[in-house]
Amino acid sequence: MRKLAILLAATTALLPLSLTAARPQTPPPAPAQQSPFIFEKVMVPMRDGAKMETVILRPRGATGPLPILFQRTPYGIPQAAPPTIPGSWKSLVDDGYVFVFQSMRGRFGSDGVFTLSTAAHPTNPKAVDEATDAYDSIDWLVKHVPDTNGKVGMWGVSYPGFAAAVALVHPHHALKAVSPQAAWIDYWQNDDLHRNGALRLSYVADWVYSLQQTKESLEDFPYDSVDTYESLLKIGTLEGLDKGYFKGKIPMATALLDHPNHESFYTDQNWQKALGKTTVPTLNVAGFWDQEDPWGSWQIYAKQQQNDPDHLSVMVAGPWAHGTWQGKMDMLGHIPLGRDTGAEFREQIQTPFFRYWLHGTGAKPDYHARILQSGSNVWKSYANWPPKGTTATSLYLRADGSLSFEAPPAGEACRDYVSDPANPVPNRERPISPTYPRPEWRWWESADQRFVDHRPDVLSYTSAPLPADLTVTGALAAQLQASTSGTDSDFVVKLIDVLPEDYAKFEGNAPLGAYPRQLNGYQWPIAMDVRRGRFLASDTKPQELVPGKVTTWDVPLRDHDHVFQKGHRIMVQIQSSWFPVIDRNPQSFVPNIGRAKPGDFVKATQKVCAGSKIELPVMR
Repeated sequence: MRKLAILLAATTALLPLSLTAARPQTPPPAPAQQSPFIFEKVMVPMRDGAKMETVILRPRGATGPLPILFQRTPYGIPQAAPPTIPGSWKSLVDDGYVFVFQSMRGRFGSDGVFTLSTAAHPTNPKAVDEATDAYDSIDWLVKHVPDTNGKVGMWGVSYPGFAAAVALVHPHHALKAVSPQAAWIDYWQNDDLHRNGALRLSYVADWVYSLQQTKESLEDFPYDSVDTYESLLKIGTLEGLDKGYFKGKIPMATALLDHPNHESFYTDQNWQKALGKTTVPTLNVAGFWDQEDPWGSWQIYAKQQQNDPDHLSVMVAGPWAHGTWQGKMDMLGHIPLGRDTGAEFREQIQTPFFRYWLHGTGAKPDYHARILQSGSNVWKSYANWPPKGTTATSLYLRADGSLSFEAPPAGEACRDYVSDPANPVPNRERPISPTYPRPEWRWWESADQRFVDHRPDVLSYTSAPLPADLTVTGALAAQLQASTSGTDSDFVVKLIDVLPEDYAKFEGNAPLGAYPRQLNGYQWPIAMDVRRGRFLASDTKPQELVPGKVTTWDVPLRDHDHVFQKGHRIMVQIQSSWFPVIDRNPQSFVPNIGRAKPGDFVKATQKVCAGSKIELPVMR
C-alpha cells in the first residue's frame, strides 16, 4: 500500500541540482529543465479551522478552464513540480487537468491527528471526518483555483482510493467523477487488517506502525532479522509485540488487539453503509492478486448497484497486484501477461472515463463490469456482475489426494495433519523480507506454491489434466468438512492452477537460480483465504470448537474471472497457519487471541473429511 504511494509521490519530486564542476575545463551544467507544471502550495481550511497542506500542479501553457483531478493521501505530497510528465499521467495530461494533492488530516504539513478512522457521519452536521474534509476541500478548490471549469474528479489507489470513495457519502455538487482503486470498507472483514476476522500480522507491524510512529515520516518496523518470519516468531505473542514494540505509540495497532471481534469498533467505521442513491459516476478498480485490498472496491460497486438507476457505477478488475495497473504491468510476478495491461487500463478505461465526465467528450462506459480475464488475458465486458450464464459446480476433495467433479462415496476416509504454532506454514518463501523496502511483497499472492507443497502440515489435492478449458466467473468459495483436536483453529484454502510440465521450454544456459523459478509445473495460486474457527457460528460472540467434531467451514474466496486452460491441473492446498501475514491461532480457545499467553499455543491434529469441496461458478 505505502510503497505505491511513495513511488507516485517520488515521480513528482525534483531531482537534486547538479553539483558544481570540480575542474575548470568541465563544461558548465546545462540549464535546469523547465517543468511542464506550475507548482503552488496552499493551506486549505476545513470547517473546524484545521488547515490541510495542499499542492496544486497546473499544466504550463494551459489555455481555457480545466477540470481538477484531486487526490488525498497520508503518504506525503510533491514538494516541487516534476521535471517531466510521470508516465502514468501522460494520457490524462494530454486531455488537460489541474492536479491537486493533499496531505490528509494529521499527516505531514496538515493540522490535526491521524487516527486511521474510516467512519463517516452524514447525518451529524457537527461531525468532522474524511468525508467532510473531502467536501470542504472541493468547496475551497472550486472557489479559489482560477481557470477551472467547476468540475472535480477524485482518484487514488489504496488509502487515497478510500479517501476518494468516502467523498461519495455526501458528495459536493462539483464532484463529477470518482475512481476508488483498491479502496476498502471494513477493517475486520477483509482487506488490509483482517481476513474474515484473522489479524493480518505483518501489515499491522509494517503498515500501521509506519503511519503512526511519527507524523512526518514513514518509519519501518525494527526487525532484528533479515527474515521477518523469524523475527515475529521470536517476539511470540501479539501481547509481546504490543508491549515490547508499540509501547502505546501506535494506538490503532493496540486497538486492533483489544477489539478482536466484529463489534462496533469496526462496524461504526464501515462508511460504505452510508451510501445511498448513486449520483456520482464511479470507476471502481480492483486487482485479483491485490495482496492488500482485493475486496473493498467490489463491495462499493455492489452497494452502488443497489440504487443506480442512471448506470453511473462501473467495475474494472484484472490480473494485477496492489495498484500495479498504474505502472507497467506485463508480468504478474513470474506470470507473463503478454503486453502492458497497465497502459491498456489507463489509456482505454481510466482516461476515457474522466474525459467523458469532466471534459464532456467521448463516450459513456457501456458496460457494468470490464474484466481482464486471467488465464486467457482477454478483456471481457459484462452487462451484470456477477454475469449470468454460470453453473454452480462442485469440485470435491478426495481421500486419495485427488480432486473430482464426482461426489465421494459415503464413509470415505478423512486426511489429517498436525498443526504446530511453533512451526507455522510461511505465506512466502523464506527469508521473508519486510513489506515495503523490497518488491517481493507485491507478488507473493501469485508466487509458486511448490515451496510448501510437501510440508507435512499442508494437504494437497490435485485433479487430472483438464480435457478442455474451464472458465470460472464470479464468486468462488470453499466448504470444508473438517475437525480439530483443539478448541480453536484456522483453515487456509488455496485454489491453484498447476501449469503443465512442458509449459515453456527451459533454456539450459539460464543464469544460476533460474531453474527453480521456471513456469513448468508452476503452482499458480488463483484464490486464497483463511477462516478462523472461533467465528464460524458468530463473528461477534466467538465460540469454542468441539474437539474432534466434524464441522462445516465456509471459506469465501472472493470474485474472480479465470480460465483454467486445457492440459492444466487444478490443485487445492489446505493448511492451518499462514505466517506472518496472518497471526497464529493458539489452537486452544482464549477470549482474545490478541492477549494470548505463550502457554495457550498448542499442537492440534486437523482432519479434512468427505464432502469437502470448492464451489466454482463455471461459465458455459
